[in-house]
Amino acid sequence: MPAIPAAQIVAAARAAGRGVGAFNVVTIEHAEAIVAGAEAAGSPVILQISENCVAYHGGLEPIGQAALAIARAAAVPAAVHLDHATDTELVRDAARLGFGSVMYDASALSYADNVGVTASVAKWCHEREIWLEAELGEIGGKDGVHMPGVRTKPGEAAAYVAATGVDALAVAVGSSHAMLTRDAVLDFDLIRRLRAAVGVPLVLHGSSGVPDQALSAAVGAGLTKINIATQLNKVFTAAVRGRLAADEAVTDPRRYLAAGREAIATEVSRLLGVIEVRHDDV
Repeated sequence: MPAIPAAQIVAAARAAGRGVGAFNVVTIEHAEAIVAGAEAAGSPVILQISENCVAYHGGLEPIGQAALAIARAAAVPAAVHLDHATDTELVRDAARLGFGSVMYDASALSYADNVGVTASVAKWCHEREIWLEAELGEIGGKDGVHMPGVRTKPGEAAAYVAATGVDALAVAVGSSHAMLTRDAVLDFDLIRRLRAAVGVPLVLHGSSGVPDQALSAAVGAGLTKINIATQLNKVFTAAVRGRLAADEAVTDPRRYLAAGREAIATEVSRLLGVIEVRHDDV
């Protein structure tokens, strides 16, 4: 099955009142495991490559080409998406490689500057039929959950989408990136108000810190694309550590990386069951 655009996967999920899993790739094992988990669940999936991942690999092309090849070989619909790009040159690289979607992140800028640069990137992407996700509000980085005062405002979100022409919007509703605990508290009333105000699919970043029940409820309240990265790294690392501890003589990386790959596949399949539950009221 050829890789398909994220736009198609997200649109179908939104129309059906379901969530779609978007999982971050770090290594080839991640990409293989994400697809294997999606195939086990019989679900479409989005493989995401972040700017940090690109820096780790020394460029987008090596890991990007690998992810695209794995997505094309998948038995379920699979897309490859550029995540959290702050460099427009990286957006151009993704387009050149054949990515059908990108997330351009200007959320660290002032509102006016965010609108200006994102509108320019949206125009460039749409001329090439590339689906663009952007971010409004402070979702937070590695230093903990943001405060409610910096969450996305519905009226501002509607104006932002109209001014920029973006195709999807990542919103700040209580989650934070790189959380190692799963105790983030989402604002479901805010999600519902954002859903009512904004005409494009809404995206939850930092989903690894959100409990299962809250993830499902967030989809019911109006979120569609659910981004997950840290949770996969946690299960991968735990499995590799366990495999190495069980056999101190093992030296072949294939033996312990396979354990991590299997752990990710199992977790992806499980999480897809959590976020794909249909919500007829969406």
